[in-house]
Amino acid sequence: MLVLRALGRLLAYPEADLKETLPEIAAAIDGSCLSLPAIRALDGLIGDLETMDLLDLQETYTGLFDRNRRLSLHLYEHVHGDGRERGQAMVRLQTLYGLHGLEHDPRELPDHLPLFLEFLSLLPEKAARHMLGDATTVLTVLRDRLAKRESLYAAIFDALLEVSPGRIDRELLERLSKGEEGDPSFEALDAAWAEEAVTFNGQFADQAQCGAPVSQLAAR
Repeated sequence: MLVLRALGRLLAYPEADLKETLPEIAAAIDGSCLSLPAIRALDGLIGDLETMDLLDLQETYTGLFDRNRRLSLHLYEHVHGDGRERGQAMVRLQTLYGLHGLEHDPRELPDHLPLFLEFLSLLPEKAARHMLGDATTVLTVLRDRLAKRESLYAAIFDALLEVSPGRIDRELLERLSKGEEGDPSFEALDAAWAEEAVTFNGQFADQAQCGAPVSQLAAR
């Protein structure tokens, strides 16, 4: 699904070549199955990305997604926190990427949403929608948190939820909805996210079950 790759590109860290690719991204979105309100909201985001200074875009992005754990784009961070289950789930996801020939920067964790969307864009539509459906609860929470900040990035999550066929996991939703906003300072971030890097240097093909929701995003 080309639209998933386009949405993932919009959600990635704004690099110098972003503005050059925006017309192509907009064309993919305009020609997609998304509703007209979703396309118009995304057009608003694209318009901001076109007109804002790159350094301002990068600062806005960092303030939203990198300095605030509650808006982290690492999906398993919301489901598993720093638990062992997160590493195991990422190994399964990394294995699935490898089976489909997706290569990426090894410093980038496989549960990063823009990377996950790029992977889904390589799959047949039914399989892509199914795997995206496993993330419905996390996507809903992130959409709501961005909407409260009146961020145009919320439009990306509205679009993803249109594509996703998944149902809300009420238990997970309740757990993710608890707690107050944490201190977004870099010092608090460093203290909260201090953990060893996860590496994927083995062969785990026997763990990948293509018919199973290996992303585990609706885990109980």
